Amino acid sequence: MSAASPPPPSARPGIQWPSLAAALAIMVGGTLYPPLMADAAGHADHRLAMALFWAMSAGFVRGVGFVPRHRAWRVLFSGGACAAALLLAAGLKLLH
Repeated sequence: MSAASPPPPSARPGIQWPSLAAALAIMVGGTLYPPLMADAAGHADHRLAMALFWAMSAGFVRGVGFVPRHRAWRVLFSGGACAAALLLAAGLKLLH
């Protein structure tokens, strides 16, 4: 199987509502409440923002039904990656 192989049958294109909902929630939450991505001192938390933006990107890509052909992109922009990035963001937020 090459790196640019077609996606497996389990990753068929189609709307993925949980991923899309997560992406929309991050987008709206970050727009309406920017301190969400700040630390306790009010400074930008770049690690938290990176995790949230990764979750948002993966959520939008997979949520609208796009499944990349290249295996690396398929992993980085999957529903599982969206969930993992959200868990990472939650962990980073709880640590500060």
